[in-house]
Amino acid sequence: MAKAKLRVGSDRLNTPTDLDPNDVAKISEGLTVLLSDLFALYIKTKNFHWHVSGPNFRDYHLLLDEQSQQIFAIIDAVGERARKIGGTTLRSIGQASQLKRVPDNNAEYVSPLEMLKELRDDNKALTANMRELHSVTDEANDVSTTSLLEEWIDQSEERTWFLYESTREATEGGH
Repeated sequence: MAKAKLRVGSDRLNTPTDLDPNDVAKISEGLTVLLSDLFALYIKTKNFHWHVSGPNFRDYHLLLDEQSQQIFAIIDAVGERARKIGGTTLRSIGQASQLKRVPDNNAEYVSPLEMLKELRDDNKALTANMRELHSVTDEANDVSTTSLLEEWIDQSEERTWFLYESTREATEGGH
């Protein structure tokens, strides 16, 4: 009997799956990049949550805390999904830093409106990136990852919407 092709270097990490090994590699890679983006977006959202100031402090502080909790809740599911299909995922902060597409913001001060605009744009880009991964998982007939991505896309769209409405109101002076 022929030995099954290994998807990863160690037999101990080759979770059984009926998905094509090449698809597993592509999906796991995509999930690892997504995981890197989520960690970066989580840290940035918490950074802005901790450093927001001004007349809308309470509303923005609570909004950013709620959004960071939602992002954090996705993180474990993304990493575990890669393992469930027999792939590997993120191993370090250094790897996440190399793979992430969400830009850092290390500025000492960012105005509340600029914080919200930046996070709005980051979430919008995250949505687009998840849609690309959705195409890969759909083509591979990985219905579980595809379904999860649909839920995460919906959540990202909602975060973008809330941030858009908050920045629009501030830009238009509430009119």
